[in-house]
Amino acid sequence: MTRAWISAGTNVEPERNMCAAIDNLRQVFGELVLSPVYRTQAVGFEGDDFLNMVIGIDTDLPPDRLRGRLREIEKRLGRMRGEEKFSPRTIDLDLLTWGDLMDEAAGIPRDEILRYAFVLKPLVDVAPGEIYPGSQKTYRQLWDEHQGSDGLLRVVRLD
Repeated sequence: MTRAWISAGTNVEPERNMCAAIDNLRQVFGELVLSPVYRTQAVGFEGDDFLNMVIGIDTDLPPDRLRGRLREIEKRLGRMRGEEKFSPRTIDLDLLTWGDLMDEAAGIPRDEILRYAFVLKPLVDVAPGEIYPGSQKTYRQLWDEHQGSDGLLRVVRLD
């Protein structure tokens, strides 16, 4: 089994869609590692706030098949592919890492980890000592060096 980290984000009926995504992931993959959920402002466009979190799974699926499963869940929850990159989302499930795999062509690890506080901070919450693939730095060390908008992250509780 390989530990994969997935980012989840939504700003369309965010509480309902985040809970539905967690439920769907649990049905498919079993036990999950869940970061806190953060409310953040939309990035790249004017829109409603997002809920973001990171979810850990253990899987035997290779990255391409895992991405396919994530797309199936997104579709089930109303996500329409082809939307603009920076636009409202019913749910966005992105594969961040797959073990210590480094595959630039496949986008693993996903570069958003290093760019966005709403991706890196939840990883720090659940895996602070884990090494970012291809580096000698832990997620905690990367967070300590991060120059993002961490002040805009607010923890929220889902019912």
